[in-house]
Amino acid sequence: MKYSEARPGRVFVMRLEDGDVLHETIENFARRENVSAASLILVGGADKGSILISGPKHGRRKPVTPMEFVLKNVHEITGTGTIFPDREGNPVLHLHIACGRGRRTQTGCVRRGVKTWHVMEAVLYELTDTNARRLFDPETGFDLLTV
Repeated sequence: MKYSEARPGRVFVMRLEDGDVLHETIENFARRENVSAASLILVGGADKGSILISGPKHGRRKPVTPMEFVLKNVHEITGTGTIFPDREGNPVLHLHIACGRGRRTQTGCVRRGVKTWHVMEAVLYELTDTNARRLFDPETGFDLLTV
């Protein structure tokens, strides 16, 4: 494990609008408010057609082949994630959500496009005094948190 220390900064309470694309909206907000690092929690609804990344197709085999799952109807969601800057200083959201409808739940990462269905609320907790970054790791092919 690798770690660094951070300090709490501002707290933002947000309501996303119907049709907002989750990761784009949160990253644009972070850029506009000059938030480079944060944690956040999220509740609300994801619209049909939203796309989740839900695991690698072949476990540990490389190259990693992501699996996509498309929501075929509206789902209730809850999620948690982080924001850290990339090499150029752009805030990058890494957020996983659990999407439920009836007795079924699908969990995944929101990078491919999750759309808000009427109601989505987030509380974003800014982190300050940290040098953590998301940097490309050639071994895995991922942008990994580097502290």
